[in-house]
Amino acid sequence: MIPIQKVAKQTGVTVRTLRYYDQIRLLAASSKTEGGHRLYTDDDLRKLQQIQFFKGVGYSLKDIKEMLADPKWNWSTSLKAQLAYIMEEQTRLRVIEQGLRELISGLVVEGGEDALAIQKFIQLSSQDKRRRHIFKESLFNDKELELLQKVPSMGGDDPDSLEWIALLGQIKQHMKKGISSPKVQRIIRRMLEKQEENFSGEDEFIQKLWDARMSPAQSAELGLYPIDRDVLQFMEQAYETHMSLLKERLAPQHDQGEEEV
Repeated sequence: MIPIQKVAKQTGVTVRTLRYYDQIRLLAASSKTEGGHRLYTDDDLRKLQQIQFFKGVGYSLKDIKEMLADPKWNWSTSLKAQLAYIMEEQTRLRVIEQGLRELISGLVVEGGEDALAIQKFIQLSSQDKRRRHIFKESLFNDKELELLQKVPSMGGDDPDSLEWIALLGQIKQHMKKGISSPKVQRIIRRMLEKQEENFSGEDEFIQKLWDARMSPAQSAELGLYPIDRDVLQFMEQAYETHMSLLKERLAPQHDQGEEEV
């Protein structure tokens, strides 16, 4: 006979849990000491091992009690049903995970305006996904739909998505410095570098996506994160400034080349 404290130490199941199992008649101690301490046999330990195993694969204590009490329990049917349940739970948890990632990214983009990020996330999550899919197919051709899969996502945990989210947050953070500020221009330059890395030669697609992003209605239909209009306009102006500055820097080299010719 093994005392409850030793069982707890050997199995990692707390004394409190063992007492609860006894209380609900899931695992009753085979005996007790004169002082009322529970004592367990090797068979009890094997049953406890079964309980912990089935608990680990998602069964409730109520189900486990019924399973162990019924010698004619249909294990095949039960395990298949449990597998189906676990797969449904995985799908549900993936949706929750995606939502949490999008919300965390929203906090980054909004630069500490937590209430605004939460409000936008609720707005985004309440959209009709079927309608979103139909609108995407009406706006983009097959090739563009494939390219759309490469666009960084607010719920993505890949390096590209995380960097884009950080860059958007930095843009909003430094808007007061103006479109010509070195910091803002460095952010724009990095955005253009990343655009070139992922969408080189796809200028038409990029323009179509940006036009949709600049339209609140289309942006909402596509399920894009609601970036404030003033932020988008600031980015557009900063981009135009970046291209003007780049043209100015390249102009002297071009003139010199013409003279040599």
